[in-house]
Amino acid sequence: MTVLVDTSVWSLALRRNRRDLSRDQLRVLSLLQELVIEGRAQLLGIVRQELLSGIRHQQQFERLRTALRAFEDVKITTSDHEEAAAISNRCRSAGIAGHPIDFLICAVALRRKWAILTLDDDFQRYGRQLPPELLKA
Repeated sequence: MTVLVDTSVWSLALRRNRRDLSRDQLRVLSLLQELVIEGRAQLLGIVRQELLSGIRHQQQFERLRTALRAFEDVKITTSDHEEAAAISNRCRSAGIAGHPIDFLICAVALRRKWAILTLDDDFQRYGRQLPPELLKA
């Protein structure tokens, strides 16, 4: 199954020092590595932007940009944006707040029947209103 990888997982893999990671975080990294090797990991352009934002040192920015260029951005359609808005409205009506990027990730995954790999607990809350498949490490 194809897997849409959230910012939290990419950040763990590309912006954190391995020696500072917990056993659970290392398990997530191992799963990400397996997905990348198998060609099943997918990246949204907005997630790429989030990852590259806030980096203070140009050399680190360039290293990260080079690493991410190994992945093509998933093509986002008008229908993806409309579905993200519908998901946002559904969650908000149920008292569940969220971030527009999270809802876009959910919409893209749901419309394509992909799983989501994330460390962000917010996706568990969204799951009360929609059925994103969250991949467990």
